[in-house]
Amino acid sequence: QVQLVESGGGLVQPGGSLRLSCAASGDIFSINTMAWYRQAPGKQRELVAVITSGGYTNYADSVKGRFTISRSNAKNTVHLQMNGLKPADTAVYYCNAKIRTTNSYTGRYWGQGTQVIVSS
Repeated sequence: QVQLVESGGGLVQPGGSLRLSCAASGDIFSINTMAWYRQAPGKQRELVAVITSGGYTNYADSVKGRFTISRSNAKNTVHLQMNGLKPADTAVYYCNAKIRTTNSYTGRYWGQGTQVIVSS
C-alpha cells in the first residue's frame, strides 16, 4: 500500500511564495517520476511540473521561471517552490508519482491535494 500526502498550501498575496511538499510512504521499492498537477474550480486538471528519477524537470509554460520542482530521494519526497504567485495560480495542487511497490507492482498514485489561494 502506498500513500502520497501533500502539505504547504495556504493563502498568500500576489507576488508571494509558497513551498509545497509531498511525501510518499508505504511499500515502496522505487519511484520513477514525480509530478505536481493542479485543478482550479471549473477547470480540468493540468500538469504543472514533473521530475524524473534522474532529476530531469519539465514545466508548464504558465509557471516556467517562477516554480521549481525538486525531490529528495532518500525521503521519497517531492517539493514545489512557487515564487511570484499570481491569482491564476489558485487551485488545488496534487502530487502524483509512478511507483514500483515491494511486491513488484508499478502504478500511478495521487495525493489528496492541498489548496493554494492567491489573493489580496
